[in-house]
Amino acid sequence: MTPLYALTTSLLWGLADFGGGLLTRRMPALTVVLVSQLLAVAALGTIVVTTGAWTEAGPQLWFAAAAGVVGPAAMLCFYRALALGPMGVVAPVGALGGVAVPVGLGLAWGERPGLLQVAGIAVAVAGVVLASGPGMSGAPVQREALTLTLVAAFGFGTVMALIAEASHSLPGLFLALLVQRLCNVLVGGTALYASVRRGSPALPGGGWSDIRAALPALAFVGLADVAANGTYNLAANSGPVTVAAVLASLYPVVTALAARGLLSERLRLVQASGAGLALVGSVLLATG
Repeated sequence: MTPLYALTTSLLWGLADFGGGLLTRRMPALTVVLVSQLLAVAALGTIVVTTGAWTEAGPQLWFAAAAGVVGPAAMLCFYRALALGPMGVVAPVGALGGVAVPVGLGLAWGERPGLLQVAGIAVAVAGVVLASGPGMSGAPVQREALTLTLVAAFGFGTVMALIAEASHSLPGLFLALLVQRLCNVLVGGTALYASVRRGSPALPGGGWSDIRAALPALAFVGLADVAANGTYNLAANSGPVTVAAVLASLYPVVTALAARGLLSERLRLVQASGAGLALVGSVLLATG
């Protein structure tokens, strides 16, 4: 089941990133993050209350809280790096963080993938890098952009590792996801407040009416992101973390394909090649 859960994670994260990217073209990114996470909190809160999942509270929720703090901080570093440096460099390095940290921890804990899985990891990682559209022009990368990218990459990987440890039961997973999202809202709300204090707008040009009109899309982004965290927890707890982390990190491929199918964006040859390699790597990992 690990490959199925992990590939579902990639699908959900990829679609959430696609939806979030479209929304940030019309409204501030921090507003998109905050509102989508508030909607996710409302849904998760309802589930926790109706299922009695609060009885699963325990020390493991600190992992969820830590993931809820680290995640928004990593995303803010990532957005800042995208603004400063070549996206073709920043995006692949940021995506690889979700592979490096969990895989490294899995190996440290004694996991030893087989030959086919090692090959699958190498091919899938190469596919992720190429599908993200690495720049070939040799544009210089500022030291600040590189530092922020590495911090974001480490943060993304850390969140995946923390979520894997946040719960080992389904009711506990609902509670852990709720705690994570509450911390997301706290950090995101603080960042938005600081941004507004510096003079940045909190609302899109059309004000609250634009946000009300976008509520279905915002809900989709928030719930898809929550569901992806949940399926990753299931993937990491049902099989090797090394396999779960790599397959879950194929989401840039999904985002690129969604842009191609829904926005008619043309894939460069390098991106199409990366998508093909990612698929081959997935097959190797699933069968190894």
